[in-house]
Amino acid sequence: MDALTTRQLVILCVYCGIVAVLSLYGWHRWFILRLYYRYRDRETPPPSHFQSLPGVTVQLPIFNEYHVVDRLIESVGQIDWPRDRLEIQVLDDSTDETQGRARAAVERLCAKGVDARYLHRHQRTGFKAGALESGLEEARHDFIFILDADFVPQPSVLHESMHQFTDDGIGMVQMRWGHLNRLYSTLTRIQSIFLDGHLVIEHTARNRSGRFFNFNGTAGIWRRQAIIDAGGWQHDTLTEDLDLSFRAQLAGWRFLYLPNVEVPAELPVEINAFKSQQHRWTKGAVQTAKKMLPRIWRADLPLKVKTEATFHLTANSCYILMLLMAVLMLPVLDIRKVMPWEHRMFLIDLPLFSMATMAISGYYMTSQRELYTDWKSSIKYLPLLMAIGISLCINNARAVVEGLVGYTTGFHRTPKYGLDSAGGLGGKYAGSKSLVAIAELAMAVYFVFVISRAWEIGLYFGIPFLLLFHTGFLYTGLLSGLQPWLVSLRRRWVGRTAPA
Repeated sequence: MDALTTRQLVILCVYCGIVAVLSLYGWHRWFILRLYYRYRDRETPPPSHFQSLPGVTVQLPIFNEYHVVDRLIESVGQIDWPRDRLEIQVLDDSTDETQGRARAAVERLCAKGVDARYLHRHQRTGFKAGALESGLEEARHDFIFILDADFVPQPSVLHESMHQFTDDGIGMVQMRWGHLNRLYSTLTRIQSIFLDGHLVIEHTARNRSGRFFNFNGTAGIWRRQAIIDAGGWQHDTLTEDLDLSFRAQLAGWRFLYLPNVEVPAELPVEINAFKSQQHRWTKGAVQTAKKMLPRIWRADLPLKVKTEATFHLTANSCYILMLLMAVLMLPVLDIRKVMPWEHRMFLIDLPLFSMATMAISGYYMTSQRELYTDWKSSIKYLPLLMAIGISLCINNARAVVEGLVGYTTGFHRTPKYGLDSAGGLGGKYAGSKSLVAIAELAMAVYFVFVISRAWEIGLYFGIPFLLLFHTGFLYTGLLSGLQPWLVSLRRRWVGRTAPA
């Protein structure tokens, strides 16, 4: 091996450090998968059943949800629960025509004898957390079922979940999200795989092995006292659900996950909406980590709970590391050229392959096998899934930095269109574009040079890995720029051809 310059040695040390940390989080995925297989059959049936069904308040926080508000309110009105023990709160912060639609839908429910109330705030203080806190002050019942605007609950959802609260120590019951438009497009198929890994593997493993897990912001039922004991809804993070979850569990309340109770929802169909959602979730998780990790480590908790909470809340730091790794890829190629093959194998290739690439593949394929009979069809999406996961590093690294430095932004909702797997994209909302798309396209061009250099120096076995970076950045960058234009073009065409 030729002697490395000081600059090359520094780059190699930084790169190997990045590989080591990413491999650690990859190992954590293997560990979670192991916990899942160990505890997946440890179901927790309700200790008993309510002789007299308790009252439930259903909270529907909405903001400019013109296309889905009717579907939401109508489906909630069909929930099978005694009418005198079911209250529906439409917590509407909308500033557009959604207000009229929501009011009319509430009036239709009231005409059928349903206890439904329309609550509108003129000031959107605290965003979703503020709306939930405001509604809680007027809620009639001791159990709070929260649903976002894009969800469509089954009529039997409360009968399938409420009896878990006969255990007085249960503070929250979370149900699994389904996907109304899973097969709508390649993008929605990829998102469903991402979410299923979290909702099937992570939640089940954490909950049934005695670790902390979190309320997902929707499709969950809270015991009112658990919210109060935790300090109520707070809006100093963008993930008020994650924040409240850790505070409630620190207060001694236990959570329960019901993977067999599905509440279907609509996935974002626009790439910019998806990226905006990812940015909000990532930034909010970083804010929650800053806020809660010191309290978690000071608390009298088992080490396994503290350790898992740390991995859970700091996992988004990997986006910064992936971005740095991508930027360093070209200079590292020249260093790899002069390294003996066994050094490359054990320092770089083997850790990344076993602890990252294979861990991700096994993780997501397990979730697909558990849920779908056509799970084998998901295998072909794995390369693109990994490519898109890599390409999110620019968008989400920005969110991590904003969360770390305390940069404050508003709560940007994710547009929904009321789509199923066969619907067409129309509508009045669109995900916001940003300069991130330009950076993604620039990285796609950069990886053309990286791949060319790898070919030139004969590192052929590394080219498929480099293609994941190029494909991911090209896909998200192009789609981020072209999709809003295509949607706008389609709307103008529909407007011209629609009958008066």
